[in-house]
Amino acid sequence: MIDLDDRTCRCCRGDLHVIGADVAERLDVVPAQFRVVVTRRPQYACRACEDVIVQAPAPARLIEGGIPTEASVAHVLVSKYADHLPLYRQAQIYARQGVNLDRSTLADWVGKAAFLLRPVHARLFERLKASDRLFADETTAPVLDPGRGQTKTGQLFAYARDDRPWGGLDPPGVAYLYAPDRKAEHPIRHLAGFKGMLQVDGYAGYKVLAARNGVSLAFCWAHVRRRFYELAKAGPAPIATEALARIAELYQIEGEIRGRSPDERRAVRRDRSRPIMAALEPWLTAKLGLISQKSKLAEAIRYALSRWAGLSCFLDDGRVEIDNNMVERVIRPLALTRKNALFAGSDGGAGHWAVVASLVETCKLNEVEPQTYLTDVIVRIVAGHLERNLDDLLPWAHAPQPLKAVA
Repeated sequence: MIDLDDRTCRCCRGDLHVIGADVAERLDVVPAQFRVVVTRRPQYACRACEDVIVQAPAPARLIEGGIPTEASVAHVLVSKYADHLPLYRQAQIYARQGVNLDRSTLADWVGKAAFLLRPVHARLFERLKASDRLFADETTAPVLDPGRGQTKTGQLFAYARDDRPWGGLDPPGVAYLYAPDRKAEHPIRHLAGFKGMLQVDGYAGYKVLAARNGVSLAFCWAHVRRRFYELAKAGPAPIATEALARIAELYQIEGEIRGRSPDERRAVRRDRSRPIMAALEPWLTAKLGLISQKSKLAEAIRYALSRWAGLSCFLDDGRVEIDNNMVERVIRPLALTRKNALFAGSDGGAGHWAVVASLVETCKLNEVEPQTYLTDVIVRIVAGHLERNLDDLLPWAHAPQPLKAVA
């Protein structure tokens, strides 16, 4: 409030009265501040009984005897896995505010929290695996290998659900699972019991999974398009350019029907997309016979033709997407964390990465603020939340708290 010191009229010296006010808003910031939470537990003794001393029990803590509150630990988790700040950078930020925390101490907090959250992560994956359709993808996870003095390449497999494009009621989510390599045995083990449609890229391990577990595969048109795009970008490439134009027609139709019901999507695809597909396959086959079989263009065409059945799945099921882009979007945060942190300290550390990142990214998909969510869940588990009620701890069980827009 900025007001006059003198509220009398300059002319007659009478009292002035308020007729309005100008209001201006400015965005200010208060940097994050640390505080010390003190818990006092009085001790009581009986005057008649010398050996009687009673006291209220100490509240449970995530880290017994440690200094952090659950909110402090959640902040470290969100900074690392949502904001992609490595622990050494977080330690530098805290030091500027007079709080000296070693990176190894922060790593211990992350490990204990991730271990505590493992049942929630496992339940999240169970709920996703119970769906009729999932997206799947994988990305590298460099892991320190002390025996060799260098890093080894592990894998983070991502299994995601998003039914929003066709109005499905199941909430979106993603679960990451770490594996030490890219062998087909890992997705086979992960998806044991899953019998639905799996939307994937061209990774051969998923074909092995489909053959053994009876899973149907829907392949990704974005991967097909990307191969032709790289050729067209490099210089004049009439066949690749024509292929891109035909694929663009399919995507234009998809943009028009996004958000409609499965029946509507299927009907439009059969009327408009199927003729495009029916003409595209023989056209690609004919062009393949005219070019060198060792060329990149031939590889791109064979990539598409060899997966044609899986690329056609979206025509007959309005719940199936044309591509695998949904799971690629939730893979990108892993790449940012990997770029900034360089590697996980161990296989166990990579497993912790998978647990916490799964919950953070599922929060983001459901517009749930991850700091609030993780703090609440950690507090409730530490206080003895029953494992049979794990559904109450999943990210979509929390009320959405989208960020407020700034005018």
